[in-house]
Amino acid sequence: MKRPYRPMASQGGFTLIELAVVILLIGGIVALAASNIVGAKNKANYKLANTQLNLLVQKVSEYQADVGSLPESLDALVKAPANAEGWLGPYTKEQQLKDPWGVAIQYRNPGTDAEFELVCLGADKKSGGEGVDKDLVVKP
Repeated sequence: MKRPYRPMASQGGFTLIELAVVILLIGGIVALAASNIVGAKNKANYKLANTQLNLLVQKVSEYQADVGSLPESLDALVKAPANAEGWLGPYTKEQQLKDPWGVAIQYRNPGTDAEFELVCLGADKKSGGEGVDKDLVVKP
């Protein structure tokens, strides 16, 4: 039996418009997933920064117990200052003096309502902000 002739236009396939629509839909899904991943990473980094600041508060307190005074800067936790009698460090590693976004943690001596305070500027790396951009301030 002979097959009927089918013109080329009636053969199955996708048109250029259909392909463009599918590519746009896939791009939208990828963009949505990427924004959720970045948001989750910033939330995790914010929690990590809070933990890191609390650990550094303990390290500053250890330094104070050993030396008898607060350090002039956080660098004194890594390398002994010239005037630090009783220094038993290093108390931390140099990379621990930066927040998860790579910005140096601020050490304020004296602090606002305490002997000292440690400050992380958050994901936006600027003072102020909301959510994960909000400054973290930890005191002893």
